[in-house]
Amino acid sequence: MATNLAVESDSFDTRVLGSSKPVLVDFWAEWCGPCKQIGPSIEALATEFEGKADVVKVDVDAAGEIAARYGIMSIPALLIFKDGKEVDRMVGAQPKDVIANLISRHL
Repeated sequence: MATNLAVESDSFDTRVLGSSKPVLVDFWAEWCGPCKQIGPSIEALATEFEGKADVVKVDVDAAGEIAARYGIMSIPALLIFKDGKEVDRMVGAQPKDVIANLISRHL
């Protein structure tokens, strides 16, 4: 697995908003079946895009204030951040290639 993908409330601004690369943020929860379904794809994409884009996961139960800040109502929710701003989002479980295309659009 790629480096630690979990982002907590105290590291979100640094790791996501402060990144010089595009960042895919996977908002998920342990109890969410579709979130678990795409988990392996998210981890694989973290490795595949290493050096070009960052991939992180935010547990909505542990970091509810971040989910609220970005209006996350349904999970999994995949948001792309670039230069500290949200530039794209996709809600629901998607095939790995669809998620890869979401990232690639912002490289």
